Amino acid sequence: MWTLPVVLLASIYVGWNIGANDAGNCMGTTVGSGLLSYRRALLLVSVFAVLGAALQGHRVTETIGTGIVTTELSVAAVLVSLAVTGGLLTLVTSFGLPVSTGEVIVGAVAGVGLAAGADVSGQKILSILQFWALSPVLAGVLAYSLHRALSPLMRRVQQFHRLESILGVLLFASSSYVAFSMGASNAGKAVGPLLSLGMTGRWLPLVGGAAIVLGVVTFGRRVTRTISGGIVQLDPLAAFTAQTAAAIVIHFVSLLGVPISTSQAIVGAVVGVGLLRGVRAVRGGRLVRILAGWILTPICAGGVSFGVYRLIARIV
Repeated sequence: MWTLPVVLLASIYVGWNIGANDAGNCMGTTVGSGLLSYRRALLLVSVFAVLGAALQGHRVTETIGTGIVTTELSVAAVLVSLAVTGGLLTLVTSFGLPVSTGEVIVGAVAGVGLAAGADVSGQKILSILQFWALSPVLAGVLAYSLHRALSPLMRRVQQFHRLESILGVLLFASSSYVAFSMGASNAGKAVGPLLSLGMTGRWLPLVGGAAIVLGVVTFGRRVTRTISGGIVQLDPLAAFTAQTAAAIVIHFVSLLGVPISTSQAIVGAVVGVGLLRGVRAVRGGRLVRILAGWILTPICAGGVSFGVYRLIARIV
């Protein structure tokens, strides 16, 4: 009887961490541009993240739950994967680093699966790795192209003194789309491991979405600051194109059921826009730290979850 409440609490803890770390992906560019306050951005993200989780979060849930490890895991294995994911995310979020939450949960689930002797799908992991590598590049190219295409139009609109109001509407729309895409992609990362225990239902992504919103509201400010000005200083048009490009990539890949990194997509888009001002506009030191985190994150998560489960198995 204790199994359901304990694993649900562990999933909520993971979702809380995901929301805290990915808050900046939804709000950072908008808040950094100065057209939306942090509190208004919080409200916007909360509504649309839950909608994305409820309507389209089941695809990634299935991949995390049954696509990486294709056999059922024990309660202990699921709890280890969730605890390692939550703990690592709490650590990096406290430093304000927008790591890949998808990399953490995929690494943790794969590590536990290997430690437990379960069937781990190498083909599925390879497919996910390919999307991880491509997503920041695609988002960067798309953001660069959108900005180049829209800049002449915005200069014409500026002559009619309506530019700020138009950009405000565009930023509101793009922020909503990013939040919706984040909910669709991230809810399954929090609750997906529960499928290994036989738990099913469209309510699971909704629980994940609610936990994500809780993390955004209570612990998301530090990563938001990093995205809002830590990599490239953004004007409103740059913020809109970066958010739109990232949201398109995140949404498309989440429909395929791939637990894509929302952080990779938005950082790639921000860098793509920043390159319009030249390489010097991109803050290389901060970017190198983020890239290093992307490489080390799944390795650390997999190694820690593997070791912890092996240790618990020996003790028990």
